[in-house]
Amino acid sequence: MARYLDVHPHDPQPRAIAQAVAILQDDGLIAYPTDSCYALGTRMGNTHGTDRIRAVRHLDAKHHFTLVCADFAQLGQLVKIDNAAFRAIKAATPGPYTFILPATAEVPRRLAHPKKRTVGVRIPDNRVVAALLRELGEPILTSTLLLPEHAEPLTDGWQVKEELDHLVDAVIDAGECGTEPTTVVDWSDGAPEVVRVGAGDPDRFA
Repeated sequence: MARYLDVHPHDPQPRAIAQAVAILQDDGLIAYPTDSCYALGTRMGNTHGTDRIRAVRHLDAKHHFTLVCADFAQLGQLVKIDNAAFRAIKAATPGPYTFILPATAEVPRRLAHPKKRTVGVRIPDNRVVAALLRELGEPILTSTLLLPEHAEPLTDGWQVKEELDHLVDAVIDAGECGTEPTTVVDWSDGAPEVVRVGAGDPDRFA
């Protein structure tokens, strides 16, 4: 049964954040709200985390996972980024965007695209996520919480708990979350290509 953590959206309680982080450090899987919609998250070093997320979402091996980062310095350790991409991405973060870029050696091979060696990265504009990342001290391996039989992501913490009670280890409820996933921009070939239109304005990368 998943632990249910009721967290204030603007002033997250340190005790609740510490409980969620302890679950992540113990290689648990959590459902948590972001600035776009609910997401599934686990520790980047959790070797079974990707398998658990794939099982919940029915994903294949080609799925791009996202590494959620605390800041641009952390993001820059995970992906290779040129000057043009640096300026544009920095101007759009934090925010509801995911950027696909070539992974550095810091990213475990199992997390990168099997052929392209790319990975998604993002910096959410959300205080609960920021608190989790500060306490954890490393990126969170993440995928949008979009269930196979659902047209949109779940929005309410209690609904998430009811649906995933035996599939995740904790659910963070910080009030109703959005239904739009991030806008995804593929920058792996040196120029931006919007491959999914979501919560972030895609026009800035047109």
